[in-house]
Amino acid sequence: MLIVDDSLTVRMDLNDAFTDDGFATILCATGAEARKAFASARFDAAILDVLLPDADGLELLTELRGSAAHERVVTMLLSVESEVADRLAGLRIGADEYIGKPYDAGYVVARTRQLLGTQPGARSGDGAPVILVIDDSVTFREQLRDLLEPEGYAVLTAASGEEGLRTAADRRPHAVIVDGVMPGIDGATVIRRIRLDPALRDTPCLLMTAADDYATEMQMLDAGADAFVRKQQDMAVVLAKLAAVLRHAAEQLPIEAIASLHGPGKVLVVSPSRDDLDVWAEALGTEGYDIIPCTSVDDALDLLGEQAADCLVLGTGDDVPGAREACRRIRAVPQVGDLPLVMTGREDAMLSCLAAGADDYVRHADVPEGLRVHVRAQIRRKQAHDEARWIREELMRRELDAAEERAARRLAETRAAMVEELEWRNRELEAFSGSVSHDLRGPLQVISSFAEHMLDEADDEELGELTRHRITRIHAAALRMADLVESLLILARASRGELRRATFDLTVTAQQVCVEVAARDPAHRVEFQVQEGMSADGDEGLVRVILENLINNAVKFTHRVEHPVIGVGCVGGEYFVRDNGAGFPAGKAGELFRPFARLHDARDFPGTGIGLTTVHRAVERHGGEIRAEGEEGQGATFWFTLPSADPHSGPERRGQARRSG
Repeated sequence: MLIVDDSLTVRMDLNDAFTDDGFATILCATGAEARKAFASARFDAAILDVLLPDADGLELLTELRGSAAHERVVTMLLSVESEVADRLAGLRIGADEYIGKPYDAGYVVARTRQLLGTQPGARSGDGAPVILVIDDSVTFREQLRDLLEPEGYAVLTAASGEEGLRTAADRRPHAVIVDGVMPGIDGATVIRRIRLDPALRDTPCLLMTAADDYATEMQMLDAGADAFVRKQQDMAVVLAKLAAVLRHAAEQLPIEAIASLHGPGKVLVVSPSRDDLDVWAEALGTEGYDIIPCTSVDDALDLLGEQAADCLVLGTGDDVPGAREACRRIRAVPQVGDLPLVMTGREDAMLSCLAAGADDYVRHADVPEGLRVHVRAQIRRKQAHDEARWIREELMRRELDAAEERAARRLAETRAAMVEELEWRNRELEAFSGSVSHDLRGPLQVISSFAEHMLDEADDEELGELTRHRITRIHAAALRMADLVESLLILARASRGELRRATFDLTVTAQQVCVEVAARDPAHRVEFQVQEGMSADGDEGLVRVILENLINNAVKFTHRVEHPVIGVGCVGGEYFVRDNGAGFPAGKAGELFRPFARLHDARDFPGTGIGLTTVHRAVERHGGEIRAEGEEGQGATFWFTLPSADPHSGPERRGQARRSG
């Protein structure tokens, strides 16, 4: 903890408070000493006095926030300048908190722990259960310490009920032992307040008293005590009952930590009257709250825009309509609309102020005690509401997690069933492919051979014109059926089988395919343009199938072009096959890759309608994409990608492949 203040009294006071709470401290009296600490020391939090003899605390804060080594340091400003404008200036520069002098050292320590997000009291350093002893007798406190520590407990002590509640809020003990009769609030009141605090209400409480009557015991248990011990009894009874209440202590709900009702709180008091502000600050300051006086609602809203508060007290003064309008303004601001709002004024203004949106109303005659009680009650109500909301959110989160788990389980079961069905269908498909390969091609070959033999050996007079025409159609249909069977087998091979990836020379492969395609139709002279230096990472056999189908397509659709040109190349890692042929209608590119799809008349451009589907399957097997560009009569370009193999993506990347038109 870095403490920077030119007052020796303040430094020593804060040093004692922080070291008693387990902090190590670095003390600086000037801005120069603070800057040396910035450069050489490590610290988790800092308190900076705003007014120093050689520096301004806001300048030091700016330097601290600009340092990469200290950008996460919790920083609080301490100053006698506690007007709203001063607070806003510090908060907007980057302070986490602004505390006005005079200050409460306990509040400063508790607020520091709250900002750091630490609650050290849940267990001591060695894991021992922590017991808080609240008693106004120092002798009895030390007697209990001597009794409990040898039994493995860590002991915290407090001399009054108010101090005990603040200690419990900060340190969150496992159990509380409280004296029944003390100055200020008594033990029964301490227990009642613990039971009303959402953060502490499950803490076991053991109440001790010198009273010897049974009625007192009943009264204390009715107040919420878990056990009752008379001081005149054997002290071994304390150990036995403490062990019993700890054994049966309720488990805490697994939700985020709830701020304690008795922890560091901030209350804004708003009134144009300085006298009212002073009275309210004095009344509420005894509860351990940090009181921020505001003379206007505008100041309060500006401050709430920078920093949250626990409650707002608004005085009506002599202007009741103005106070009601101020209440409506506060309720209309989304981020502060649910802030507990307590109004105070004349009794005859109570109903109209409550109707304007106030949560509670305190008459002038009931201040100061009534104000303390009502503010505490509203903060307690808000914390109980937040606790209920957190519980609902936790239950909803658990239900969502359970629903997601059920959905994931059903999805896994569905996938397993689909995989099993897919494997079965693949086996059927393989069997069908084998049947097509052997059982269908044989009869087709017989039909084609006999038809061809009849056409070759018989003359026109013997067959007749009509018979020859029919046999010719039989022969052509058999040949087309054989081509279709062959195309389906190629499609099946492109969709299945192991992918054997390797880097190969795509230019050489494309040139070979062009030579083979040109040899099939020597009469159709085509200019082939193959880009040099192309390589690809893929299954060379499947890539050859891609090129054969695309180049065959290009040759077919350039039959009616006077000077057909077909190009094969690569641009930016994307391969293409381009022709200057018939093209296809604009907007129809996506239909090209469907099985048996046709955008032209089969009599003009014959084919099976399977070639581009085979191309798409082969590209998809490589995890790539394919698309087509073209216009009717202006040629077509087919673009495809062959991404390099990624050992970490595998099927997932292939599953993302898509085609576009």
